Amino acid sequence: MNDVIREFLLESHENLAQLDADLIALEKDPSGRETLARAFRTLHTVKGTAGFLGYVKLQAVAHSAEHLLSKLRAGELAFNPPIATALLGVVDAIRTALAAVEADGTEGADDYADLIAVLDDLRDGSSVQVKPAPAAEPKPQAVVAPVVSPPPPPVTPVPAPSLVGPPDGDQKAAVADTSLRVDVGLLDKLMMLVGELVLARNQIVQFSSTQENADFLGTVQRLNLLTSELQAGVMKTRMQPIGNMWSKFPRVVRDLAVACGKKVRFEMDGQETELDKTIVESIRDPLTHIVRNAVDHGIEKPEVRTSRGKPAEGRLSLRAYHEGGKVLIEIVDDGGGIDPVRVRDKAVRTKLVSAEDAMRMSERDLINLVFLPGFSTAEQVTHFSGRGVGMDVVRTNVEKIGGGVELESVLGRGTTMRMKIPLTLAIIPALTVTAAGERYCIPQVSLVELVHLDAEAAAKGIESLHGAPVYRLRGNLLPIVYLDEQLGLPAARGPASGVNIVVLQAEDRQFGLVVDAIHDTEEIVVKPLQKQLKGIAAFAGATIMGDGRVALILDILGLAHRSSVVTGARTRANANEEQPQSETTAARESLLIFEANGGERMAIPLTCVSRLEEFAANELEWAGVRRVVQYRGEILPLLDTSRELRRMARGGHSARKDPALPLDRKTQVVVCSGLGKHVGLIVDRIVDIADEAIASRRDADRPGVKFVGVVQNRVTEFPDVDALVRATEPDTTT
Repeated sequence: MNDVIREFLLESHENLAQLDADLIALEKDPSGRETLARAFRTLHTVKGTAGFLGYVKLQAVAHSAEHLLSKLRAGELAFNPPIATALLGVVDAIRTALAAVEADGTEGADDYADLIAVLDDLRDGSSVQVKPAPAAEPKPQAVVAPVVSPPPPPVTPVPAPSLVGPPDGDQKAAVADTSLRVDVGLLDKLMMLVGELVLARNQIVQFSSTQENADFLGTVQRLNLLTSELQAGVMKTRMQPIGNMWSKFPRVVRDLAVACGKKVRFEMDGQETELDKTIVESIRDPLTHIVRNAVDHGIEKPEVRTSRGKPAEGRLSLRAYHEGGKVLIEIVDDGGGIDPVRVRDKAVRTKLVSAEDAMRMSERDLINLVFLPGFSTAEQVTHFSGRGVGMDVVRTNVEKIGGGVELESVLGRGTTMRMKIPLTLAIIPALTVTAAGERYCIPQVSLVELVHLDAEAAAKGIESLHGAPVYRLRGNLLPIVYLDEQLGLPAARGPASGVNIVVLQAEDRQFGLVVDAIHDTEEIVVKPLQKQLKGIAAFAGATIMGDGRVALILDILGLAHRSSVVTGARTRANANEEQPQSETTAARESLLIFEANGGERMAIPLTCVSRLEEFAANELEWAGVRRVVQYRGEILPLLDTSRELRRMARGGHSARKDPALPLDRKTQVVVCSGLGKHVGLIVDRIVDIADEAIASRRDADRPGVKFVGVVQNRVTEFPDVDALVRATEPDTTT
């Protein structure tokens, strides 16, 4: 039994219980208009859902009863005992069919034709009397008698059975007995009480660390376990499949596609993914807007798609899945995609960005301009879009609940919108840190890793790039943000002190948050901020710690925006100030820039780089005339880049060993891949990792170098990685 059928059974049993009471009340007081309307709505709901699920017998009997009730509502018929008896028989028939559905998935053998005939006769104005069955006959029979003259003769109630008896005891639906519907307000109150219990538990656990009484510590441990189990149980009651919210989207897509003259095939995957009900309600409107945008803006009309070599029917898919403690929802269409040039021109024309800033933006940044308030590429306002009040609201609402929105688009091929949202907002694991004597909490879903640098490593490792501090973490440049500076707190750092870096993820960017101290990870209860603090982007909420003091919860995405980490505006603007105008229009490449041991400045595409490594002298070995190192389960050949290029200029391999490297320092190696193999390039130092447009270039004047170009206003050689890989292969010449 899937969740949809289970929900149908539970809801139908509840509705039938109410319908029983309403029919009895109507028999006593036929003038109850509201009661009659409620009975009609109940049968209408049962009929509609049964038809949707393919239960044709249930649909037929409910439809006949609904038709009869519609005449009663219109005043064309008066409610009387025969009608009450027939409708109560409908209730019993539906219960019998529901029991069969729960037992074996079918509606049972009975098609309820006799009952439907009685309902039709009553609807047409005939009077039906139910007489006691003769002793020789095992079943009651319905007798239809025509009305001789109005008003119909009164029917004397008789110990007479209904047309369809209620199900036996062993047929009683288990779903109705084992399931219970609870008001959301009650669940919210329970969640609040559990949150307070968690706070009290944290305080007791912190106090117990100073105690030595074994009995007391055992009791605290038991309390800790029970509180965790209770918390998990209550949180589970608030979880619901995201498919409950998605159920309306097929109709939304169908209606909008028809209105826009388009053909769209809609697919859904991951409907069983569960989320906290509060989260589900928060993303309902943003998700609806994205789906409507995909149909209205994304997917082209059939004739346009056909002219572009695409199927006339567009494809829109909705997918949900768990990843890294969050739920990811992807909305993917195979439409026309977003044209970054068109977005740029519209943003400049509407003065949302300046022309100079727009020219400096990458293609990805241009696409993300659609999230600006007031932006729309629609040429005219329609019933569905064009007002420019959609995508900014989508991002704002998702970020309010601690999530994020990513947008990827390829012109002519389609668009992918990805929403990352937390599972719940009530109780979350968080890391506690200290800055300027104040404690703050960092949600664990944003935490990547922790890095501690002693004073010497911090002095060497933290550099300044275009005026912004960065740290080279395993070859990647990590932007550094000081928490005390961002919050306007007095700095307590000294020249001899070490540095604690909390590496965080904000959207698709990582950055390092420098704090004074790092403490434990614990579960915290999220409390909303007062209105005075709600406007501060650095804070997402507050919590009460184990010692009873309040700590603010950091909004990681807000900090990233405040420090320009996510937008990259600070670094990008400074990096482009000295670039020629023609460079901004050239194709940009991600490059690793380094100096070879001969002092030459070189660069290779970052796509060729596997890792940056450092090897001590005692790790290096010889294999013939080639220096090698044991690396990740393979023997990695090492090349002195400058020396190898000189060899290639002389022509071919050398039979002499490379000179020994100094023993007093580690060897910097760029592990590259080419021709399906790996090679380690020995370099003097890594200069930078940059996203550059190579505007000026010329052919190289020596083998092993692809070309020479200008990078960061410096002449730079671009080695041929494939040629260097071939240089490590055995010499087969004679």
